[in-house]
Amino acid sequence: MTEPDRGTCVAIIFALVGERLTIFYEHGKWISDAQGATLAGEWLARSKRKMSVARRRQLSACSDQLARTIGETVSREAGLHITHEIQESLDPNYESDLGKLLMTECEHAFDESEGS
Repeated sequence: MTEPDRGTCVAIIFALVGERLTIFYEHGKWISDAQGATLAGEWLARSKRKMSVARRRQLSACSDQLARTIGETVSREAGLHITHEIQESLDPNYESDLGKLLMTECEHAFDESEGS
């Protein structure tokens, strides 16, 4: 199986951060890495792409660390704003400085997980 490129991996981390924060702010719970990996698999399947379970779990763990950092360091209102910006930024036509900043953080998280 050919693994998706760096951009796809970073985009999955970004989307999972948004999903994790949404669930955290709506339900007060964090999803597990397995749940995140399953979500990533479902998203990839929609575009007929695949990724190993191990890789999806790695990306899920990256997103968990970043989402928890955000959840622990900003107010609820700021967190809700960040979550909204992430969700809006999933639309490629939406321009957001905050979305770009968060995407950069996702790139750093991915690079660190790769040992770069």
